Amino acid sequence: MNGPARISALAVVLAGMVLSMSGCSRLAARDQLNKGVDAYKSGKYEEAIGHFQKATELDPSLPMAKSYLATALAQNIVPGLDTPENLKTADQAISIFQEVLAKKPDDVNSLKQIAGIYFSIKKLDDAKTWQKKVLAVDAKDPEAAYTVGVIDWTEAHENVLKALVPAGFNDDGEGNVKAPKKVMDTIKDENSALIEEGLQYLNQAVANRANYDDAMAYLNLIYRRKADLDFGNDAARKTDLAQAEEWRTKAMGTRKANEEKKDKGPGGITMDSSGNLK
Repeated sequence: MNGPARISALAVVLAGMVLSMSGCSRLAARDQLNKGVDAYKSGKYEEAIGHFQKATELDPSLPMAKSYLATALAQNIVPGLDTPENLKTADQAISIFQEVLAKKPDDVNSLKQIAGIYFSIKKLDDAKTWQKKVLAVDAKDPEAAYTVGVIDWTEAHENVLKALVPAGFNDDGEGNVKAPKKVMDTIKDENSALIEEGLQYLNQAVANRANYDDAMAYLNLIYRRKADLDFGNDAARKTDLAQAEEWRTKAMGTRKANEEKKDKGPGGITMDSSGNLK
């Protein structure tokens, strides 16, 4: 066999070896992925993380491997804990979800997960930003709209307490008519935009899920915050409180109906049709 022929034959052999090794890596990666899913379902998140990491190393192009890895990391995040280790885990999970989004910008699961992580570590403005990205892809997502409303109410409520407590007042949830005008003017300046947005998104959540009792409960709460803005206008304040009470009643009735329906429904585990870990 002459030189060029030997080189050509060697290239064919090497190409076959590369394909064989690549095939073996893909099989091994899928095996690691399956083991990770089993560990995740058993609540063994650290073990799941190890398997998913190996899967991504063996086959970086494996569908869902990065999403599963980031989801498993997210399960290790302790809500409200701002230790360096906890925040590092949050950053790792967010970074991997962003890698997924780099290839698939409309991946709603990754958008929701990032929003959820930011909410978990109390970065509320970031959480709101990412929930709005969810709504940009799916305008009818009720959970995303609900969460934006919850964040708006949370920030508005914190503003109320921050203004009232130093002045020697407690929030009465009915417009705080006994508080000084200067204090209530400050609250109005800080909360007007938050309450307007919160009402918009909570109503959107109920419009897209008629039995959304949690959204109804927050509509009750945010109307009570709106009553703060009516300081000096008692008729408007009473109208907002009546709206609040109406939503409170709706929330209680809807929650009861939802619980009764749940009790009558089939048991078992419901899987995500998109293959996302839950």
